[in-house]
Amino acid sequence: MSLTLAAASVLALNVAAASAQEQAAAPAPAEAAPQAPQPLAESIAAIVNDDLVSTYDLMQRMRLLMVTSGVQPTQETLPQLQAEAMRSLVDERLQIQELRRIEKQNKTEIIATDKEVDQEIADVARGNNISSEQLLASLSAQGVGAQTFREQLRAEQSWQNYISGRYGSRLRIGEDQISAFQQRLAEATSKPQYQVGEVFLDAARVGGMDVAMNGAAQLVAQMQQGAPFPAVARQFSAAATAANGGDAGWVSAGEMPPEVDAALATLRPGQLSAPIPVKDGVYIIFLRNKRSGADSLMVDLKQAAVTLPADAPESEVAAANAKLNELRGQVNSCSALEPAAAAMDGVIAGDLGEAEIKDLAPAFQEAARTLQVGQLSAPIRTDAGLHIVAVCGKKQGGQNAPSHDQIENRLRGQQLSLISKRTLRDLRNSATIETR
Repeated sequence: MSLTLAAASVLALNVAAASAQEQAAAPAPAEAAPQAPQPLAESIAAIVNDDLVSTYDLMQRMRLLMVTSGVQPTQETLPQLQAEAMRSLVDERLQIQELRRIEKQNKTEIIATDKEVDQEIADVARGNNISSEQLLASLSAQGVGAQTFREQLRAEQSWQNYISGRYGSRLRIGEDQISAFQQRLAEATSKPQYQVGEVFLDAARVGGMDVAMNGAAQLVAQMQQGAPFPAVARQFSAAATAANGGDAGWVSAGEMPPEVDAALATLRPGQLSAPIPVKDGVYIIFLRNKRSGADSLMVDLKQAAVTLPADAPESEVAAANAKLNELRGQVNSCSALEPAAAAMDGVIAGDLGEAEIKDLAPAFQEAARTLQVGQLSAPIRTDAGLHIVAVCGKKQGGQNAPSHDQIENRLRGQQLSLISKRTLRDLRNSATIETR
């Protein structure tokens, strides 16, 4: 059976129930019904090194894609579903072949056992508030065999465990990397932030930018008709966030490609973007929420001050201003502020501690928001006197601020994802792959 016929049969099977109901309601024809068509014969859809992918495998994977992503089969979406199903099957064949080679070479077990796959099915079912039996029965009712689902889970679980086991212990996330990440978060919190979901279609993987744009347009249309964004992301996205349903968390301008930044600025919470072409593929963005970055910024401040009454004459204000500007010229770090202030008559210094910008006195908020770590403000006049503040630290605040361990795990996950992609790319490049 050709690939085109395989895809067409999937579409036909999805309308079969409706057709049967219509025929049952219609009066019996006078003449004998034509002979029912014979089942299409199974044939080879692809050869991956020495492994075969049958047209049955392809049809089953297309059905699984439709069930798990919510994308409906139409004349427009069928080519995309077929291509994605084929890519997934080829990648899984390559992964399992490599794992078998390593198992034989090292005399070890890597590929997930039936028991481990059963546990994975139970976890998926639990996430949907049903039992494993109910999950498999639901798939079966929609034409997806249990073995198709099991083999997809087996390949995913085995490959992830292999990459994590081989490379995870070798990765060293240094404190400098974590500090740099925290600093980027701190700098980003002064900008608007967006909670986004992302689907990324890799142009090189899907066959070029035109194919990626057309595929993205079809996915947008399907999501507008009700296909869940997380399900579509899991099945179609090439981004590292696919495993999390495309959840990229909170991002700020500069963290994503400029074309995506421009689109984010125009979206409202709850909106889905049109396809966004970038250098190497196409994004679809779902904006979940938006916030002002300054609201979640925490700063660690020190100050030096000269006490002045609110009605102090201008000459005293000018003298205090000159003294504090002299102090600013002597200080090049937070740690130097207090010793330098102690050496000047009439100047007192102290640690203001850590606080969210919105909780600071209004006179200090602008300085805290705009200064970089280690910088000192110009003299600031208040009813209590004249002050200079030094910003000694900045970090993201609020309940969305990631902890040290969360940042470390995120950076490790990003590196493992890149290793996985490079390894699979090398396997593809050295493989003999024939599609029919």
